[in-house]
Amino acid sequence: MNTTFAVGVRGVEGGMVVALTGDIDGSASAALSEAYQRGVEENNPERVLLDFTATDYINSSGIAAIVSVLAQARAQHRPVLASGLSDHYREIFEITRLSDFIELHGDVDEAVTQIRQASR
Repeated sequence: MNTTFAVGVRGVEGGMVVALTGDIDGSASAALSEAYQRGVEENNPERVLLDFTATDYINSSGIAAIVSVLAQARAQHRPVLASGLSDHYREIFEITRLSDFIELHGDVDEAVTQIRQASR
């Protein structure tokens, strides 16, 4: 199933949520990077949440796009969290050690609560 990638950004107390929809592959890279930059300019977040709830597929190029955003956030001293990963992609984040650099949460509400608490 080929699902077109889309990304939305919203501010929350202490951070921003980057909601990812569809397939994350090489074609998603530019849109993801642009959304991240726009979100940083608009929200000046302390923390960044990547919400994978509406994502069904991530390939190696998609992982590279996520790593690129992670690198930008780390260079700006912004911790990155992730929510909504399927068990399969959670395992991939653990195998690739992305989970060493991205705090994994079960759902977006749990992660947003963590962001709000950390900002106080």
